[in-house]
Amino acid sequence: MNDHKARVLEEVRRYHQDIQAEAEFVPGVTEIWPTGAVHDVEDRVALVEAAMELRVAAGQKARKFESVFARKLKRRKALLTTSGSSANLLAVSALTSHRLQEVRLRPGDEVITVAAAFPTTVNPILQNGLVPVFVDVELGTYNPTVDMVAQAIGPKTRAIMLAHTVGNPFEVAAMAELAAEHELFLIEDNCDAVGSKYDGEPTGTFGDMTTVSFYPAHHMTMGEGGCVLTSNLLFARIVESLRDWGRDCWCEPGESNTCLKRFSYQMGTLPAGYDHKYIYSHVGYNLKATELQAALGLSQLEKLDDFCAARRRNWRRLREGLDGVPYLLLPEATPRSDPSWYGFVITLDPEAPFTTAELVDFLENRKIGTRRLFGGNLIRHPAYADQPYRVVGELTNTDIITTQTFHVGVYPGLTDEMIDYVVASIKEFVEVRGMNVTGSASLAVSSV
Repeated sequence: MNDHKARVLEEVRRYHQDIQAEAEFVPGVTEIWPTGAVHDVEDRVALVEAAMELRVAAGQKARKFESVFARKLKRRKALLTTSGSSANLLAVSALTSHRLQEVRLRPGDEVITVAAAFPTTVNPILQNGLVPVFVDVELGTYNPTVDMVAQAIGPKTRAIMLAHTVGNPFEVAAMAELAAEHELFLIEDNCDAVGSKYDGEPTGTFGDMTTVSFYPAHHMTMGEGGCVLTSNLLFARIVESLRDWGRDCWCEPGESNTCLKRFSYQMGTLPAGYDHKYIYSHVGYNLKATELQAALGLSQLEKLDDFCAARRRNWRRLREGLDGVPYLLLPEATPRSDPSWYGFVITLDPEAPFTTAELVDFLENRKIGTRRLFGGNLIRHPAYADQPYRVVGELTNTDIITTQTFHVGVYPGLTDEMIDYVVASIKEFVEVRGMNVTGSASLAVSSV
């Protein structure tokens, strides 16, 4: 590093310290966000240093991030992309590739998923001409059971695509066994669950492919960004092609003739020797991330374990503080799992003497941010009114989630004082609006 660059980065550190005066928490005035990113001086320096290098397109830092992140999640390959949504699109699209020959997914094939989801878990299924098959979820874990999924398997079923909801793993080991038994692909949407474990292993290591988001609401951030991970080298090659315009070439941008056969290929009906850098084997996209995103990601990755520990700590503080409060169904970790929580989910008993909207409004007026459990029942949204899908069983709990469920934050930027204020506010509301009812009220709905 030259002296001029070192001086600039030192000024960046001073600037960071100048603007980082810690504001006092004022209950009811200070915003308590339900999600958010936590950045430190090293993040700021990493971004500025990357900008100074003026390598904007993905390069050395992007490759380094992919390598380090793949090892972190115990996968052979990681491929950076523009978002978790595009990671999902690439993962599903890869299953339709001609490179998979007879086992490729074709229009009309079915993919089992849930309607109680963020839409980008479902949208790629529809965008590839496939048919989502929706099953219900449990209340408390907010995931489907293996039995629910098994009952949905039909003659057209070819894959399972599920998210580890709010960081809480579904029964992923048994789900992987079910998929293998029926020769189905399994995609884990791990966007909410980086750092979560099932049977001591990281989520994202059980399926054929897994996806991650680096949006600011998630466990670590690049601002935007996402990743597809797999240990199957064929899947990795297909995803890379789809991500990079659909090209057949695997040279890095700015490189040529990595294979030493650049002008020796004959593919399709192209003339022999056509430049391999401009041969396309998939109908693809440009969904690559940037070098600046990767620089921030590398800095954030060093703090990931601390971020996950803070999320677990904040979740436990909320769970212990709200234990026994009537009319509230509190979240539960799936057996054999250790979630790295995205949020703290609360489902209100439909028999409560107040509505979910009233409780949410009370919290929002106290500057306590809330969010719904994503889309609730997606098939009740206008976007899906005319889309093909199949439903197995009744989406009873999914509909309860639509009207009765919301979550508050656990992200690392929240302090104990903030968490305690959230607990005190919910208790106060329930005590007053619940007409001083004491004891534990049981949710008057089925948990399965």
